Order: sequence, then structure tokens, then C-alpha cells
Amino acid sequence: MQVVFEKVESKEQEIALIKAVEKTSDIQSAIDLLENGINSISVTKDGITYMCKINAVYYIESVDKRTYIYTKNDCFETKSRLYELEEKLGTYFARCSKAMIVNLKKIRNVRSELGGRLNAEMLNGEKIVISRSYVKDIKRRMDL
Repeated sequence: MQVVFEKVESKEQEIALIKAVEKTSDIQSAIDLLENGINSISVTKDGITYMCKINAVYYIESVDKRTYIYTKNDCFETKSRLYELEEKLGTYFARCSKAMIVNLKKIRNVRSELGGRLNAEMLNGEKIVISRSYVKDIKRRMDL
């Protein structure tokens, strides 16, 4: 793969253009890194520390002052607070309740519920609830 760098005069002129045959996981990781500044989060499970790739995260939940990161098949704990992760993660992640952030790219479908809430089914079959106060932003970001 050829990489081209061109110096510009100001921050407003900065742009990253990726031309590829298909959007692979490596290319998505590069996009996430460019957009968010990070491409993995330090997590722990059973006393072992791992680096969890951002594009593997389905949602992040805070329970009893602990923050858990859910992937397709696993649940990890992180020392980062929910608000810190929300600032770092960027465009594909959105707050869906006071205690949860969801990866919009991992949502299979959404269904309206009584009371103005949404039920979202994730790609791995898990279901989460999007609180009424966050529905408008989620719908806008998902072009619903």
C-alpha cells in the first residue's frame, strides 16, 4: 500500500483520504485511529490485562461505579470512567442512557417502545434499551 503525506498550512486544511478496494478491519482501525486518536482500550478480565480494539466494542456500561466493556462474546472491566471513554471514542459511539454508551455500527435493528424508548438489538443478539432522552440523538446519528 502506498502512503502519501502532504504538508498543509493550517489545521482546517487537514484531511485524510483512504482509497481501497474494500473496507477491511485494518483500514477501519486506521480510520478509528485518525478519527478518535485511539484504537484500543486497556481492559482486564480474571486479573489479566488486555488491549481491546475499539472496533470490537459493542457497548460500555457503568454499574456500581465500575465500567464494563462488552464485545461480541466477552465482558471486560476497565479503569476508565464512562465520561472519559465517551470523550475518547468519537463518532460511532453514542450515549444511550445515563450508564451506557453504544457502538452505533454494532446495532442490528431498533424498535420503538412505549414511553418513547427504543429497544436495540446488537449484532450478537443482545438487546439494550435506549433511554427516551437519548432517542433523538441516536435516531439522527443513525439516519432514522
